[in-house]
Amino acid sequence: MMWLLSNMSTIVVCIVLIAVVTAIIVRMIKNKKQGKSSCGCGCQDCAMRNSCHSRKR
Repeated sequence: MMWLLSNMSTIVVCIVLIAVVTAIIVRMIKNKKQGKSSCGCGCQDCAMRNSCHSRKR
């Protein structure tokens, strides 16, 4: 019990970081399924525009 109390701040910080990383990953997966770009900018000027997204026909 003493170990838990002495390391409580480290445990809380780790839980918060895990929650933030999980939320970011879930958001990226949702955006990918909706066809949104992860970079946040338009693809018209991107050098990798043809290899990043498949063309819609």
